[in-house]
Amino acid sequence: MRLKVLAWLILGLSISLLALPPIRAAELAKIEKRGALVVAVKDNLRPLGFRDSTGNLQGLEIDIAKRLAEELLGNAEAVTFQPVSNRDRLDVVVQDQVDLAIARVTVTDARSRVVDFSRPYYLDGTGIVTNNPAIQRLGDVATGKIAVVNGSSTIAVIKHTLPAANLIGVDSYEAGRSLLENGGADAFAADNSVLTGWVQEYPQYQMLPVRLSGEALAVVMPRGLQYVALRQQINAAIARWQASGWLAERAAYWGLP
Repeated sequence: MRLKVLAWLILGLSISLLALPPIRAAELAKIEKRGALVVAVKDNLRPLGFRDSTGNLQGLEIDIAKRLAEELLGNAEAVTFQPVSNRDRLDVVVQDQVDLAIARVTVTDARSRVVDFSRPYYLDGTGIVTNNPAIQRLGDVATGKIAVVNGSSTIAVIKHTLPAANLIGVDSYEAGRSLLENGGADAFAADNSVLTGWVQEYPQYQMLPVRLSGEALAVVMPRGLQYVALRQQINAAIARWQASGWLAERAAYWGLP
């Protein structure tokens, strides 16, 4: 009797599994029906994602989003951008408000518990910027005053690399720039991608030719079996762009180190 019951249970489970729709069709069909890829991006972070003088979104991450739309839907313009704050970059993916986030998100173990990440598309890291022309190399600020954003991971990097430096905490990038302008600090340490935009906006500043840490930037994707095919396509696309040199060319175009 037990064997018969077990057999019926197995048969029923098999029929149920066969009745499930294919994973690929479930997710990609939704995107295709909509006719556009919905992507969370930054709109105030030069040169990754920002608005030009006419209000149009530009930057490396905007280029990547458009290229993904071309890969998935055959049309680089078939993408809807949703600007987000740093605080909401993961939430909009988890809550299914967007398909993906390409918004300067670094890969960490803690974040990987709630979302999935693609292959990295850019290696970011800690850099240093200054408006003092006498500072040309890392040793020139070994015992200097370096501004850092309070609570940032940059603090640990600078303490390890320049243990004799005098770190000055600030609450924002703007506060850090103000400190440098007033002579209260010799340099400012932060992510190279952010500092690149800083130098592009304020040419009187220069970046030191250093990368003091490595932080992989990747596309944020939702977790779950229904998204496997989408993740595979995105990873395959990024691998092709790396092999062809397209990603390196676009990073260089936007002035990223």
